[in-house]
Amino acid sequence: MKTILQITFALAVLAGTTAAADKPNFSGEWKMNLAKSDFGPVPPPTMITRRVTHAEPSLTIVEEQISALGDQNTTRAYTTDGKEITFQANGAEVKSSATWDGATLVVISTVDVVALQFNDRMTMSEDGKVMTSVVHVTSPQGDADITLVFERQ
Repeated sequence: MKTILQITFALAVLAGTTAAADKPNFSGEWKMNLAKSDFGPVPPPTMITRRVTHAEPSLTIVEEQISALGDQNTTRAYTTDGKEITFQANGAEVKSSATWDGATLVVISTVDVVALQFNDRMTMSEDGKVMTSVVHVTSPQGDADITLVFERQ
C-alpha cells in the first residue's frame, strides 16, 4: 500500500511538472517580422517591438509600435489567472485579461469607448525563436483577423 501511495504521489508531481513545462515562457526581446505578418484589411505599422517579462503567473509586456498614426507605447502587467487589468492606449481605457488554453496564452482586451474587442492567441515555436499572435478583432465596422510574427532578438 505504501508503494502505491509513493507511485501515485510521484505521478502527480510529474503530471504537474509536465503541465507547467507545456506552457512556454515568453520572456525576451521581440521584434515583429513585417514580411511574415498579415494585417488583412488593417494598414500595417512600420514596427512593433515587445519586451516580455514572464515568470508564471506574472506576465509584463512593454510594447512599442510605430505607424502612420503615430508612436504608441504601452505597458501591460498581467497574471495568467484571468484577473482583469486596465491600461491606457491612445488615451482610451483598455480592460484586459490573460489565461492559458493549453500551451496558448489567450489575452482578451476590450475598449468600451469605441466598442472594440481583441482576442489575442499567443504561441511560441518549439525552438523558442518565434512568437506568433493571432488576433481576432471585433468592431462595429466588422471583424478582422491579424497575424503578428515576432522574432527573438
